[in-house]
Amino acid sequence: MTPVRKIVIVGGGTAGWMSAAGLAAILKGLPVSIQLIESAEIGTVGVGEATVPHIRDFNARVGLDEADFMRRTQATYKLGIEFRDWGEKGQSYIHPFGTFGHSIGGVHFHQHWLRARAQALATGRPFDALERYSLPVMAARAGKFAPPASDPRSLGSTYNYAFQFDAALYALYLRDHAQARGVTRTEGKIVAVDQRPEDGFVTAVVLEDGRRIEGDLFIDCSGFRGLLIEQTLQAGYDDWTRWLPCDRAVAVPCASVEPPVPYTRATADDSGWRWRIPLQHRVGNGYVYCSSYIDDDEAARVLLSKLDGQAQADPRVLRFVTGRRRKAWLKNVVAIGLSSGFLEPLESTSIHLIQVGISTLLELFPSQGFEAADQDEYNRVMALEFERVRDFLVLHYHATQRTDSAFWNDRRTGPIPDSLAYKMDLFRERGTVVGYKDGFFKEPSWVAVYLGQNIMPEHWDPLLDAVDAEQAAKIMAGLSGEISRVVEAMPRHEAFLRTAAGAGAAA
Repeated sequence: MTPVRKIVIVGGGTAGWMSAAGLAAILKGLPVSIQLIESAEIGTVGVGEATVPHIRDFNARVGLDEADFMRRTQATYKLGIEFRDWGEKGQSYIHPFGTFGHSIGGVHFHQHWLRARAQALATGRPFDALERYSLPVMAARAGKFAPPASDPRSLGSTYNYAFQFDAALYALYLRDHAQARGVTRTEGKIVAVDQRPEDGFVTAVVLEDGRRIEGDLFIDCSGFRGLLIEQTLQAGYDDWTRWLPCDRAVAVPCASVEPPVPYTRATADDSGWRWRIPLQHRVGNGYVYCSSYIDDDEAARVLLSKLDGQAQADPRVLRFVTGRRRKAWLKNVVAIGLSSGFLEPLESTSIHLIQVGISTLLELFPSQGFEAADQDEYNRVMALEFERVRDFLVLHYHATQRTDSAFWNDRRTGPIPDSLAYKMDLFRERGTVVGYKDGFFKEPSWVAVYLGQNIMPEHWDPLLDAVDAEQAAKIMAGLSGEISRVVEAMPRHEAFLRTAAGAGAAA
């Protein structure tokens, strides 16, 4: 078998340059060259500007300095995502990058909260909202930020953080970083793909000016069109619009009118939802919607009418089909980014899925030819990641009580994947959160959405009856008070940006 000596990345943008930087960092010292081909004529999507905490691991792994990264990408810190109007209009909850409380008597915290809530409602007493027991939620509400503590015994260690940044600036930053570490960039438009006649493996891509670039392993980062994985190899696509019917997004940046908050906002609208992502130099905005309920012009008008500040560009419409490539690794082509599939950015998972694709490829890197077992495992892992993110996104839509528009009526009553129905049934019965070894979203994430959107279990865990309710209530009250004290002592987000990142955040 022939070892991989030449990697060709087709396409730049976030996916292409993350792939280049990641591969260059991990394969350093091996006899492997990396060449990336991109064309200035072909634009990148670059909608996703919000991330999940895994991006910190990626940045560290490729050798980025966090303060420098934040300056170069105009980044802000992110403690979670606020969801407005998803359960009922007027309601708001935050999905945090952290826990809700801690187990008491060996029973999950949300079970104790459910019991306290039920007893309070039965006696007419007030009770604290679940978010009072989450340090990152309370910090986000207060506009505060500080890095988590390193001591696992500290309350300050119970959360993580991510970033909100300019995706185009991030790609440029990674381009400089990757090129300084040996990645070769080639400007050009691909007009043909050469394949081995006996097995269909890609051998080279041909540019518009006639240059022929050969390779052993090809990374397809060509976006929705999937130049290699679909147009050439015809890997096939699983369409998930029956569960996630939004097929358009309109995006526009606007001027900042207030200091940036440490969280992303997703506000449910009549035919979809709007994002708000505060950066240092502007605010990113968008409206994800279904074209069966609203047309592009009206969606743009709605978005523009709800901006905080003056629009800084014309609205840009993007069209997509939610789903995933049936095989993200086929022959000697690996699809990463939009070429491997698309899930709307409701939970900021686009860049995370790029990162998973890169790390999984490195774990299964084909140093000696291309084994079917490696490809099968890669495709299994990526399928699980996509499907579990899909289920989590569908939950947001299905777990709504809204009846004010046709879109929301259809989302509430429409079909959901069997895998999600199973999870929801278990939670409704006794508050059990289905846990998996693989997949990004863990118990606190599911609890945040279930309870944030009013999915209340019929019963609580019977093990709870062995834990004294009064003692548990004292522990909960102490925790709530400690969180308030820690948040009070935190610096404001914009102040921490100025000191830690040297950022020119608004005062």
